[in-house]
Amino acid sequence: MSLAEALEGAASALPSLGDSIRPANGDPSRVLAALRPADRVAVLTWLFSHEPDAGAELASAWCEEEAGVQAVFGVEETALAKVGRKALRRVVHGLRARGIAPAPPPPRKVVATLPRVEEEIEAAFLSSIDPSGARVAYLVESTAGAGARLFEMVLDEERGVVEFSAYTATRGEARRFVRTALAREGSPATEVAADSLRALLARIAAGQPPDRAFPRAFAEWRSRVTTHAPDTRTPGELARAELGIPPPETAKRAAELVAAGELGPWPAPIPVLRKVAEDLQEALKSRLIVSGAQRRDRSEAALQEAITLVFDPVRTERTAARLEETAYILWKRGREDDARACLAAARGLREGPAVDQPVARALLEAALGPVLEKLREEEKSSLIVKP
Repeated sequence: MSLAEALEGAASALPSLGDSIRPANGDPSRVLAALRPADRVAVLTWLFSHEPDAGAELASAWCEEEAGVQAVFGVEETALAKVGRKALRRVVHGLRARGIAPAPPPPRKVVATLPRVEEEIEAAFLSSIDPSGARVAYLVESTAGAGARLFEMVLDEERGVVEFSAYTATRGEARRFVRTALAREGSPATEVAADSLRALLARIAAGQPPDRAFPRAFAEWRSRVTTHAPDTRTPGELARAELGIPPPETAKRAAELVAAGELGPWPAPIPVLRKVAEDLQEALKSRLIVSGAQRRDRSEAALQEAITLVFDPVRTERTAARLEETAYILWKRGREDDARACLAAARGLREGPAVDQPVARALLEAALGPVLEKLREEEKSSLIVKP
């Protein structure tokens, strides 16, 4: 079996390392650079256990670099079968013949030690949800050596993972990016725990529409950027756990935020909105209405039917999720009352008919603003037959 094939086997057997192994396409130096020290040892151990010849080939190639030598010396011989032990011994013997031996164990610590020069870095940021329903997110994490990787993505509860890009950088560059994101006044970026962002990304990816393919880069990095502890909460779930659920009447404030243009409108897809607009016009096209009150009743009935059509169970849940995620942003920006209003509105959508929720009406009216304004103008000029 070739080294490339053996590395693919290791990537499958060690799924948490697959995203680091596969992009290297079997190149030993690239695999070495992509893995952290402990992960290099894990890959070599697996190869010596299952493909000893490939393990020896990779170890020999890595012996040209200090990091690779340390990985070879890190493999525990006792954990291998006889064939693997013999293959490892040949590589180690070659190193010793060149005068290279394992570093002596560190002395027993008796005083405080200096901190690492290159500390690990991990950070994540979210923007607010824009009027279309999308938001930008960033994930920064350390890589092997002194490097870092920056993931930039656009997420949407309705459309899933819309965009995804991965960039490499030095840790110094990554730290400057983090400092800039936190220091910029009026910045749309709000800090969140990295694992919480991974949980949010995993949830949105799980709901990816079947007719929308994932961005290519996301397909390559998915397991790396969505793996999180089982009990990890998304940002919205963190806000709900911390702030609790306020009284239902608090939800009216969320509708006011929509009317003020601070929230939403997160419109439904164009075909759905077009049908809603047509239904509204059809319901109100007659000018032979007995009274203004009757016309208002018909307008209200048509609007309620439109709310029911737009907020089907799937879109209702997505809207509730957006409200909770917005609550996290508002909470972290010091607007706890508005955050609680969003949480109350989310709960109202989940527990009662959308037609009874002020925020649902406000979102639909914001999305159909021009259509409703036209209908109101027509109402003013309509012919009213007095009784």
